[in-house]
Amino acid sequence: MRSGIPRRARRLVAALAAGAAAVAVVLLPMPQAQAESNGVGATPALGWSSWSYVRHDPTAAVIDAQADAMKSSGLAAAGYQYVNIDDFWYQCPGSQGPAVDQYGRWATDATAFPASGSTNGIAVVASHVHADGLKFGIYVTPGISKQAVAENTPIQGTSYTADDIATTTSEKNYNCGGMVGIDYSKPGAQAFINSWANEFASWGVDYVKIDGVGTSDVGDVEAWSNALRQTDRPIHLELSNSLAIGSASTWAQYSNGWRTGGDVECYCGSNGSSFPLTDWGNIQKRFNEVAAWQPDGGPGAFNDYDSTEVGNGANDGLTAPERQSQLSLWSMAASPLILGTDLTHLDPTDLGYLKNKAVLAVDQDAIDASRIVDNGNQQVFTKTEPDGSVVIGLFNYSGSASQTVSINLADAGITGSTTATDLWSGSSIGTISGNYSVNLGPGAVQLLRTPPGTSTATEYVSAASGRCLDDPDSTTTPGTPQEVWDCHHGPNQEWTSSDGTLRELGLCLDAFNNGTATGTKVDLYTCNGQTNQQWTVHSNGTITGVQSGLCLDVTGGGDSANGTGVQLWTCNGDSNQKWTKA
Repeated sequence: MRSGIPRRARRLVAALAAGAAAVAVVLLPMPQAQAESNGVGATPALGWSSWSYVRHDPTAAVIDAQADAMKSSGLAAAGYQYVNIDDFWYQCPGSQGPAVDQYGRWATDATAFPASGSTNGIAVVASHVHADGLKFGIYVTPGISKQAVAENTPIQGTSYTADDIATTTSEKNYNCGGMVGIDYSKPGAQAFINSWANEFASWGVDYVKIDGVGTSDVGDVEAWSNALRQTDRPIHLELSNSLAIGSASTWAQYSNGWRTGGDVECYCGSNGSSFPLTDWGNIQKRFNEVAAWQPDGGPGAFNDYDSTEVGNGANDGLTAPERQSQLSLWSMAASPLILGTDLTHLDPTDLGYLKNKAVLAVDQDAIDASRIVDNGNQQVFTKTEPDGSVVIGLFNYSGSASQTVSINLADAGITGSTTATDLWSGSSIGTISGNYSVNLGPGAVQLLRTPPGTSTATEYVSAASGRCLDDPDSTTTPGTPQEVWDCHHGPNQEWTSSDGTLRELGLCLDAFNNGTATGTKVDLYTCNGQTNQQWTVHSNGTITGVQSGLCLDVTGGGDSANGTGVQLWTCNGDSNQKWTKA
């Protein structure tokens, strides 16, 4: 959950400077406060969901078997913990909407999930999942069923009824339909969602996915967030799907994660088969999503790139290198790894991929990587760990031809030479320096980690606010103005000194348009040797432009908010002109 200037405002600042200079810099997410005070979500969720493989036919027996397989396969020991039922757990008699209980909440399909005495069938499955040492998740969509409105069911614990809170606006329920909106200004509306959340908590639910939500459903998202919190049970809240990037701060405020795009499944199996689960084209779509959403994820609130379709060999719909690429991209992006495969028929090679501790650690560091190379079929993402180690993912985007993928290591904050380990093979690749290249087959990846302390870059921290000199939003638009933002060890905040310049990803800190007047904006530009890119870092903490003699200054001074711009100004000794190295 970021505070301060939202990313859409950061984008606008960059867009206004288009055509003025040149920049190619990246951003990693700040360590965020948890999105909700719900005790979950500090790291990306690991688990399994029924949709990709089971789809329309979940049953208690099927879910129990998947939970047992997660435990017996060693996936649970590796950290995978959620077993989630997606759609079709409730009764759907037709387009009039899901069948409801006496309080207007969805009624469990008792044929698929039979009760045990007075214990609801979903609670029975949750108990089985918990007995395996795992956590249990369930699925809802926004609004209230037309069935509840037609029956005018009472809202538990209140004098209100469904008709008191329902609107006539249709809400999304992809497979059953028959849902209408809730007017959350009406008495009883929050109580209805509370009663539903309380029921889930009584069943032992640990994870709730709300599907079909968008910007028009913020009221539902907020209501569910509040409802789950008041249960006093730690329950993860996930949003789906294709959420609006301009509302990222809202999704972060109320949930632990959100789907950035559409379904990863290809829906291309014959005769209704779930297999193949996906294809390389659906994985390719995520590269731009990962780059675009990178600034918005972090502890407590993660970008979700949909199910991880690795586990069933050829039935995944991906080649072995493509499966490694999906896991690598999701892990570089600190995405939830929610498996969509059949855990009862795991491919041994795939199982080894899923249990690779070094790769899982890349995901669980909760840091979103930045894309620093986007050259057609050459894609490189990188992130810097708090200990100064650097993780680099080199991807061949092409699914049909080999590619040589290259990176200037300085762009990842690495100067001089270092060693690196291939995280998939576990072997050392020896010493690397300068420009590093690797030839990759179609859809393949090389995932590298350097030793702690590799990053030689410096963060410049404003003495006034404690925030770092920062390039916003991984922007590559020429003339992107620089700003201050909460420090997070990202490459877009890491500067190296060379020949009097301050460089970030091979580009130079620059006084816009050779300006020497007070108030001149500071941007990034291709290094050109001009004096407007020369800087002197003084022992008193000031940084002055060689050409102008003016100080690097945070606009407005004081405890400047995230997104405050940086400019040149007459040196005056104020704290907004003092910088410390971190």
